[in-house]
Amino acid sequence: MKERLESLKAEALEQLKNVADAVQLNDLRVKYLGKKGALTEILRGMGSLSAEERPVIGQVGNVVRAAIEEVIERKQQHFQEKETELKLASEKVDVTLPGRPLRQGGVHPLNKVIQEIEDIFIGLGYRIAEGPEVETDYYNFEALNLPKNHPARDMQDSFYITEDILMRTQTSPVQVRTMEAMKGEVPVKVICPGKVYRRDDDDATHSFQFNQIEGLVIGKGIRMSDLKGTLLQFTREMFGPNTQIRLRPSFFPFTEPSAEVDVTCVKCGGSGCRMCKQTGWLEILGCGMVHPRVLEMGGYDPEEYTGFAFGMGVERIAILKYGIDDIRHFYSNDLRFLQQFARY
Repeated sequence: MKERLESLKAEALEQLKNVADAVQLNDLRVKYLGKKGALTEILRGMGSLSAEERPVIGQVGNVVRAAIEEVIERKQQHFQEKETELKLASEKVDVTLPGRPLRQGGVHPLNKVIQEIEDIFIGLGYRIAEGPEVETDYYNFEALNLPKNHPARDMQDSFYITEDILMRTQTSPVQVRTMEAMKGEVPVKVICPGKVYRRDDDDATHSFQFNQIEGLVIGKGIRMSDLKGTLLQFTREMFGPNTQIRLRPSFFPFTEPSAEVDVTCVKCGGSGCRMCKQTGWLEILGCGMVHPRVLEMGGYDPEEYTGFAFGMGVERIAILKYGIDDIRHFYSNDLRFLQQFARY
């Protein structure tokens, strides 16, 4: 039996030398070490041996099993490593390849103008105030000296949600809310940026939604000359140091007196061109001294305090600043248009 075990060992090791893959290796393991394998078959004959021979043959059997298992384990590890190498090679990612370039974005021209206007007025000591875009009729009209059935309401055809709630037509309601929050304290110096909504037909110069920035100053001894000086400073920082302004009489229900403000043409400098229709001037915003009734409704004594207010359309400023010929370009999401402003 000992000779049979030694012969089995030699045969198994010779077979394992030439094994080609993990499947063949497993077949040989079953053939020699399985429950019905050759080694098990030989060791079943130990029952016919004497008591002295059994331990000797048992020890030889263990040595044979250990030798065969050692070779099988080594071969199995080799095949696993080889399989791992092939898998890594097939799934390899070449990290040296150039990455996909990300397109460089930029700030929208309207946001650029809003930020620039805010920076100018913050430098003049103003703070930024904001309010809801869905407003009550009281804040949007009545508190601004526009009672119900006032004919001036026709100037702002509105989007009403209910009889008393509408999409705000201007950012002036934020001024009223600011006055109420201040509870009669001075000074008040705020600008109010935000979206507004009016039932306009979309064309090159009008939109049902646009951006507006309004300003409000309240204190003692505030005069029209303070308003003019503020606007002159603003326009020179926005359009250049040689910019001039002029004020033309106008009407707004919430200011008295009221004025339209023109600036010297940003294209010809005031000499006259097609852009300014040969006048040398371009309309830019509306302004005036806060109406005493508006001050009173906001919680201020018009006998003690005065103030001024102004309002401008951001799209109008951007059109003049960048020479844009159609307001609809701002909302069309045309990358050819937007990419022009990445350099500013």
